[in-house]
Amino acid sequence: QVQLVESGGGLVQAGDSLRLSCAASELLVSSYAMGWFRQGPGKEREFVAVVSRRGQITTYVDSVKGRFTISRDNDKNTVYLQMNSLKPEDTAVYYCAAAFIGGVPTSTSDYRYWGQGTQVTVSS
Repeated sequence: QVQLVESGGGLVQAGDSLRLSCAASELLVSSYAMGWFRQGPGKEREFVAVVSRRGQITTYVDSVKGRFTISRDNDKNTVYLQMNSLKPEDTAVYYCAAAFIGGVPTSTSDYRYWGQGTQVTVSS
């Protein structure tokens, strides 16, 4: 059974950093486009970042460009989201997801597998 397990969330202050991890089992992250999404209170789930299947291309939502970095460690079968200069508006549940398609998918409907999410709360 495929599992994606996120970790690394927490409560931080504005300007702090966090690194989220997404550990995969029964799925090779190197064979999937791996994405991060988030869902804030009362909001729809939104795309944050994605790394392509070959790891050559990354794409970010405009609001996190220059602050967040997505990466993948194929040996550990884990995907990361380094989040710097966090802002209160980054507060959300962050989800890891896997899409078995090429390119850099940004729609939730492109993703087949999802983790349970990890809470990130940024205080001002």
